[in-house]
Amino acid sequence: MTNTYRELVIGGVLIAPIVSYAATALVAFLLLRPVLRLVGFTRFFSNPSLAELCLYVTMFGLFALFF
Repeated sequence: MTNTYRELVIGGVLIAPIVSYAATALVAFLLLRPVLRLVGFTRFFSNPSLAELCLYVTMFGLFALFF
């Protein structure tokens, strides 16, 4: 069974599904970021920027896997 991907069409230009997954993950991550600061996410890691990047990559991978 093959996967049929639905491309996003913006102004007649086909956008690959991976781009829409990346944009969705970015929006979700930006909405989650204030919650992470409230919880004190940066205190648990020696390199908080790398931890946030890993969280974004994980969210992006989950979007690509399940949608």
